[in-house]
Amino acid sequence: MTTVIEVRRLAKYYGRVAALRDLSLTAEAGEFITLFGRNGAGKTTLLRILAGLTRPSSGTFTIKPAGAGAPRFIRGAIGYLSHSTALYADLTALENMRFYARLMEVADGEDALVRRIEDVGLAGREREPIRNYSRGMQQRLAIARAFLHSPGILLLDEPFTGLDQAGSDFLRSYLMKARSEGKACIMTIHDIRAGYEMADRLVVINRGTAALDVSKASLTPEAFQEQYRRITETAN
Repeated sequence: MTTVIEVRRLAKYYGRVAALRDLSLTAEAGEFITLFGRNGAGKTTLLRILAGLTRPSSGTFTIKPAGAGAPRFIRGAIGYLSHSTALYADLTALENMRFYARLMEVADGEDALVRRIEDVGLAGREREPIRNYSRGMQQRLAIARAFLHSPGILLLDEPFTGLDQAGSDFLRSYLMKARSEGKACIMTIHDIRAGYEMADRLVVINRGTAALDVSKASLTPEAFQEQYRRITETAN
């Protein structure tokens, strides 16, 4: 397998508060890693560092796009999906997609962008401003935008936030297809059972470090939940 992400002894401090401390992690092409941990454990901070949205205080990380079609710039290898959609509310769905396509140097024409919007269940709504969208509709468009440039690495921070059952089913299906295509996925989620079911590897972050990093095959769902409970009790 090809290592596409390598994190070594990463730390991030906000004043005297440590969001991450001495965290190490690797991800392989085609691997799905689920990050678990209580609020404030450091999960979102890790994804934001990997996505290039904030810098670590110390430690190193390396992004290594895999395959012959690897982009010439690192951000082109990454699709980042947050529970905050970061869409432009006064622009239409199509205008949001067009702006992102230019930013990521995607050559898709308008018809192709419309099809991508339709694929996430927003057919006929592409020319409406985002401010008219429900929270779930905005998340659907954020999914289309995050995957527009066919990234090889997916960083997903509570990606099911605001989605109805149909939207959740679509995203789950897309992520399983992405894994089968050799994309690396790292996802944070509070739903332990759903996160367990989707993962190849289970990582529990506690107090800013990886307190558990195991293959899903090594733990039953019940055994993992017990380990998670024991680890997170120390966060109190």
